[in-house]
Parts: sequence; C-alpha cells; structure tokens
Amino acid sequence: MGNWTSFPLHRYLICVSGNSIKVLSTITEECIHVLWSHRDLVTGIELNPNNLLQLYSCSLDGTVKLWDFIDGILIKTFVVGKKVFGLYTISKKDCVCVITPIEDYSETFKLMSLKLPKSTRQECDATELTVLFADVSQSPKSTAVGRNGEYIVTVKGLILFVYYFKNEKILRFPLSATSKRGANNIFTVVTCHPVEDCIATGHKDGKIRLWRNFNHKQGYTYSSLHWHHDSVADLAFSAQGTLLFSGGVESVLVQWSHSLEHKKEFLPRLGAAIEHIATSPDGSLLCTSHLDNKITIIDASLKVTGIIQGLVKGNDVKTGLIFDPRTKALVLNGKPGHLQFYSLQDDKQLYNLDIVQQEFVNQTTIQHVDLVKAAFDAKGNWLATVEELERNGTDHLEVQMKFWEYNIQLQSFALNTTINLPHEDQITCISFRCGCDSEKDSPTLVTTGNDGLFKVWTLEDNSYISRQTSGWTCDFLGSYHGFKATACSFSEDGSLLAVSFEDIITIWESSSWELKHTFCEPPGKIRNLCFGRMSSSKYLLASTDNGFITCWDLLTCNLTWKAQLNAFVLQPDCASENIAAFSFISGSSTMFIFNPADPVPLYVHADVCQGCVQWALFVPRDEPEVLPLKGQRWLNKSQLYFLTGNQELMTFSTKSSEESLKPLCKQLSAGEFLPFTPFFMLMEKKWQQKQVETMQLQEFVSTGCKTPESFAVKELLHTPAHVLPPAVILCSLLVDSLLIFQQHKSTENYSKDLDVESESAEEDSDEDTMKTDDLSKATESHILPVHSSETPHKLLKSEQKELRRIRRGDFSWVPVL
Repeated sequence: MGNWTSFPLHRYLICVSGNSIKVLSTITEECIHVLWSHRDLVTGIELNPNNLLQLYSCSLDGTVKLWDFIDGILIKTFVVGKKVFGLYTISKKDCVCVITPIEDYSETFKLMSLKLPKSTRQECDATELTVLFADVSQSPKSTAVGRNGEYIVTVKGLILFVYYFKNEKILRFPLSATSKRGANNIFTVVTCHPVEDCIATGHKDGKIRLWRNFNHKQGYTYSSLHWHHDSVADLAFSAQGTLLFSGGVESVLVQWSHSLEHKKEFLPRLGAAIEHIATSPDGSLLCTSHLDNKITIIDASLKVTGIIQGLVKGNDVKTGLIFDPRTKALVLNGKPGHLQFYSLQDDKQLYNLDIVQQEFVNQTTIQHVDLVKAAFDAKGNWLATVEELERNGTDHLEVQMKFWEYNIQLQSFALNTTINLPHEDQITCISFRCGCDSEKDSPTLVTTGNDGLFKVWTLEDNSYISRQTSGWTCDFLGSYHGFKATACSFSEDGSLLAVSFEDIITIWESSSWELKHTFCEPPGKIRNLCFGRMSSSKYLLASTDNGFITCWDLLTCNLTWKAQLNAFVLQPDCASENIAAFSFISGSSTMFIFNPADPVPLYVHADVCQGCVQWALFVPRDEPEVLPLKGQRWLNKSQLYFLTGNQELMTFSTKSSEESLKPLCKQLSAGEFLPFTPFFMLMEKKWQQKQVETMQLQEFVSTGCKTPESFAVKELLHTPAHVLPPAVILCSLLVDSLLIFQQHKSTENYSKDLDVESESAEEDSDEDTMKTDDLSKATESHILPVHSSETPHKLLKSEQKELRRIRRGDFSWVPVL
C-alpha cells in the first residue's frame, strides 16, 4: 500500500510494487511513473514533511532514497548498510526513524533515529544512528509518529511505548493478555491523531482502543470500540482527525466518528480482506488495499470511485497459466471461484469471470467449490472449466465440468453446457484439439481421470431437443488395462492424441479414435506430456517422476534420446520449436531451453528462482524481435512466463525494467488534473480553441512552412527547476536562439537592389544607347569571363533585353545552396 501526495491534493496515489514504486492517477487509474532504483523489496514510503513534492523510500537493500515523484527523478540515496523494514518521517528535523534488525538474519528488531547527512553527492553514507527502542515489532504498522513529530509510538505484544523526542522521555503502557470475557488484547496496529494527543490501537480480538492523556502516565485513559469479529488489520485518521477508519478480514470499511465514538458507518462488500488504509491530505479521498492485490479509491461519502486491480495472488493456482488467444491475456485462478484475465502488456486486470457462481464467505469452517482446471480452444471461442468439492469426513468428490461460449455482444463468456460428474473420480487433465482452423471442424475436448478413462467431448446440434442451438456431449471414451489416465496432449495438426496411463503412453488417431502405438520406457509415472512444434512436430516428449526426460520419433516409433533431469514443468513454445523444462534441485529451480531434435540445451539458467516452479507459459509476440546474442534468440518470437511456489509471476526479458514497462507509464497531461469548477467551464472553450490553433500550426509546419524552434526555450520550460543548469548558461542559449541569421537578410536585400537596378536600366535604355552599352559591358564582365587578348563582344538589342529579364529574376535561393 502507499501514501498520498498533496499537489494536487488528491490526484496522485503512490504505492509499493515489489522492488519499485508506482505513482498512479486517482482520476484515470493509470500509472504515471514507475520509480526504479532499489535492488530489493521496498518496505516503506513516506512523504517528505518539509517538501510534499518529495518522497522517502526504504528497502531491504539497506538504502533510504529521496525522490521527486512528480517528475520521477531520484534525488539522493542514503546508504544505511542494514536492511530497513520500516520508515517514518519527522517534520522540521533532518532525520528519519527506521526499523532495522539488530544483526543480519536476526529476528529481533530495533527502532532507530537516522540522521540524514547534508551532502552534495547523490549517494552518501548515513551511519549516524541512535537507538530509540531495542526490541520492536517488524511490522511497519506497529509504529506511528504523532503530533507532527513530537513523539513516536510503537506496540509489540501487549505493551504500548511512547517516546518524546524533545526530552527523550519513554512511557510504557502494558495490557493484560486476556480479560474475563476472553478478549485477546495483543496489539496489531497503531496510528496517531494528526492534531490531538490521541493514539488509536487495534487488537487481535477486533477491538479498537483510543488512548488519551497518556503524557501523564498515572492519569491516562482509553475507550474501546468494537465491531470487527477478527483482528483489526489497519487504522487511519482523516486529515482533520474527525473520522477514524478501520478494516479487516470482513471486507468492510468502518468509519467511526471521533467526537461520537459509537456512531459508525459501513462500506461493505469490497471483495477481499482489507490490508491497508490511507487518506488524502485534504480529506476528499481515501483508499484501501486488499488481500487480492487491489486498491479501492473511495470518496468522502463512502462511495467507490475507482478500482486499481493488479494480478490477483491466490493461495494456489490449480488451473495453471493459460493464454487467451482472443484478448491476448494471461488467464489463471483469481478470486475464489473466478478466472482472472490479466493483460501482460498493460499490467492490469481486464475482467473477472465468475465460474462457480457462489458467494464466498471468509470462514475456515465453510467449504467452497474449487476451480481446478481450465482450457481454451485454438480460436478462443470456447472455454472449458472443471470444479471440485470434497465433503469433510467423506471420500466422495463432487466434480462438475462447464463449457462457456464467447458472446460478442456481451464481450465475455456465457455458460453453454454444464455436465455433472463427467468422470467418476478426479479429472487429471483437459485439452482442446489443435489444428481446427476450418469452419467445418467441430471443436473437440479430451479429459482424463483417475477412473481410468479418457473421454472425448464434441459440440453437437441440440435444436431439436431444446431452444439451445448447440451443446456438448461425450462422443468417445477409452481406457488402457484399467490404469489411471494422468495426462493428454494433441499433436500440432490435431491428427494424433497422446494419453498417458501411469507409466505407459498410448497414441490414438483423432479421426477414428483408434489405438496406434504404445511407449513404455523408461519406467516411471508420466508427469508431463507434449508434442514438438513446427519442424520438430514429429517428436513426442515426456517427463517422469523418477527424473528422466524421454523423446520419441513418431515416424519410426523409436527412442531418439533420453536425459536424466528431474523436470517438474515441460512447456512447448507454439511459435517455435523450443521447449522449456524446469528442474528442482537443492532448494532452487534451473531452466533449460532445448529443441527436441537435439538434446543439447540452447540456453541454461541456473537458480532461476528459489523453490519449485509450478507452471510456465510461452506468450507469442505481436512482432518478432531481432536479438543479436545467441543466448537470447529463443526469445525472438515468444516471451516465457513462469509461476513460482510463492505465487510470484516471473518472466525473461531482453529489456530493462524501465523499458518493459514503458507502455504502462503514460505521462498524463496537466489538463487531466483540473477540477470541473465554474471557472474551468468558462475557460474550457478558450483552451479548446487554443488546442485547435496549435494543431493547425503543427499542420502548417508539417506542410513545409517551418518556423524556427528554440532548443533553449524548450529546455527552460520542460525541465524541472531543481535540475536546470545555471542561469548564465540558459541566458546565453536563449539570446543566441532569438538572433536572426544575417545570411538570409543580406540575400533578400541583394535581390531587392538587383530588381531596382534592372528596372532603372530598362527605362534609360532607349534614351541613352551609350549608357546601355556601358551597363551591358559591366554586366558582361561580372557574369562572363573576360579575356585580355580579345576585344569584348557587343550585345545585340535582343540579347540585352534577355539579359535584363534574367536580372529581374529572384536568385536569392542561390546563396542558401
């Protein structure tokens, strides 16, 4: 979660995103800047109280950085040398408070005052640290600054601490562990009133305590507020301190009146548990961040005005990573019972598709239907999903499969067919047939299950049965000696189907569903199964749980090669012959890129991530890239994404982070931040007229009538003031840019003098022949070469007239050449 700016008061929202910081617009919900510099997780951000256009940030890389977030410029870096888990600013002081571990990899943390040195260098060491508390909580929400830096408060366990900076006085307020009513008094969060001496604390049992008169240790009091049934996740006062906001797992924002403490209002059904709350400096907006990686923007009347949704991070992605060919989006598990369609290019969620269509209640005792499988056909017209529900205390598994058809009018998928109990046991794999490019080809889906069967589902015309024109039915089922069917895969042209039955692979012809061949070496349960693509489409590959990858040639039905590699993921690239394999050894994963025709890897990346890679996906590029390095050529046509065990989506890219997110960071114009006031409406027409004139001027310039442009003026108007060069340099550049070139002026005067001279000569030609002859001779000596050995040639009248006509012409363009 992030913080707010105050210029304009509520137009910017700043939030942390991994190693970076995003500056968002609360109006358009677009990303304005991405601040990149930290090399590890960013743990805290705070506005500079002495300059609200600047931002402090801290990270586990051991640095504190100062930013100009309006222009996206890093101003200064302070090297602390220790991991920083929290940051708190103090007004009118040249120091900040930070939370750091006592030692590296220590579980004990201390709150320290860090003096920021005044240095002209952009990076400097900040080593002057003063310990305020020797044992504090690691959570940044357990510490807060009160009354513009007069004191700092921190909570841990059952104790509240207050530290006064002026006299270095420390106050300690303990609570009992439980009460007679079984309350759990452990602190979870603390915040301070912006004006009064009042501290609000949240507790494990859902209570909120308001502490007053704590500067007198013997006479302190507190009052209790209670609505949350579980622990309080976050608290925040409004800008004036008249309201207090609280949130938790109930997905409800509660607004408490500070003067009438038991008067409260609610904003329910926010979609997911609330993790953080922030309010704007002018009190017009507040926002909440949620467990599903979402930020909700709310106005003062508790109405939702905007939602910024990122990639929903679930507990377990069972559907895998799927590519939607219609929207070019990444599809995977989202909210419970939903599929999320996530745009990789724009870094935002397109929409959610409710598959289960049941209300989710956040209680551990309530069972919910789980979405476990999903697949698209080649054109993106059909979507198949599988749901499971396992009853507690029984071995019975309820399975349901649904077919969804894309509706062009709704721009979403609509339910077409529901099949109850498609298999008598768990479904292990689903796959649409490839190569159905013609309109005559009916879409086909194959499912495998632990009941020892694989089933073929086809689309049929049901208009004679019901009003629905088409529906899905089972067309064929197959088995192999009663073994469990574990995986399936179609060849690139859809003519062959490979189905694995435990440690045996069977090959079926899709036109007649006739068994053609079986492979049974080396022994081991089949974990992954895939065909090669393009020139390697004749190869079939499989990975087993005993640590082998095996490749067969389907033309000869012989074993081509096998390699000892414990591959948990085997993912082919539909745009090339390459295949990605991820192995897990000694706590980290290693990636191999290879062509089935050659077992020698094209690219190997050791320790690509900690833990085991669960899923991987190649996403085709809109246009192939030209990559000169041999180790990057496998990324020419596609980009590889993979999901780690910690539910982190990662990718390989040949561009830097700033370049890859360039389409995302759209610079917003200043007009988007202007409020719709009466003055704005009055001046709007004038601004629109000015824009039209600007466009006309640009068209005028583009046609060839170019106006001189001043680089110095652009540099002066479009560069931030604090990074401009000295005024002496700018002044000289500006004056030079305003000077008119003398060359054009002299050329123009020369042409005018030439015209005047020619006109006067023409008037006098008939009156004085001698003068004309002399003038022509002078002209001849200027234009033609004069040889001293020959007498000058006397021009005829016709030649003289032609010469005068030529002299009247405009030759000012010659000096320009």
